[in-house]
Amino acid sequence: MKVEKKNVLRLLLYTALYAAVTALVCITGSIHPVFFVCYQITAGLLLSGIIITAFRRKKAPGAAACLSLGLLFLLLLIRDAALWHVIPLVVIAVLAESIRAAFKDSWTGDVIATGFMSFSSFGYYGQIWFNRAYTYECAIGEMPAGYADTLMALSPAWLLPVVIIVGILLSILISHVTATLFKLEK
Repeated sequence: MKVEKKNVLRLLLYTALYAAVTALVCITGSIHPVFFVCYQITAGLLLSGIIITAFRRKKAPGAAACLSLGLLFLLLLIRDAALWHVIPLVVIAVLAESIRAAFKDSWTGDVIATGFMSFSSFGYYGQIWFNRAYTYECAIGEMPAGYADTLMALSPAWLLPVVIIVGILLSILISHVTATLFKLEK
C-alpha cells in the first residue's frame, strides 16, 4: 500500500480535531454536572462526525489507533494520563480497529467502530457510576460548592444504560448526517 502525504496530513488533521473536541466535551462537565453525567451524549453528538469522516477517508487499518494516539498524546501533555483514562482508550481503539478489519472497512463496520470510538474517554466519566466516592471527593476539591452533591443526585445507577444507549443512537445518526453532508461513500 502506498502512503500518500495528503492522506497522512488529513489523518493528522482528524486526529488533532478528535483530541481537541474530546477535550471540549470534557470541559463541558465544568459548566454544570448534567453535562458531566451526559458526557456520552455530548461525545456522540460532537465526535461522531469527525470519527466517521476519518474512517471513511482512511479505508485501511490504523485510523482508530491514530485518533486514540492523538488523545493519548493530549492526556500526556496535560498530565492526565492515568490508567483509568488510558486503559479504556487503548481497549476501545483495539475494538474499533478489530471491527473495521472484521467488516473490511465497510460502512456498517465504520459506523459500529465510530460508536465505540465515541466512548474512548469512558474512563474519565465512567467513574461517576463505578467509583462514586472518588468522583465525589474530586468534585468537592475541584468544583464550586454544591457541584458534587448535584452530580451525585443527577447520576443514579439506572441512568448509565440510558446515557449509553442515547449516545450510541446519536453516534449512528450523526454518522449518517455527516456522510450525507460531506458525501462520504456508504
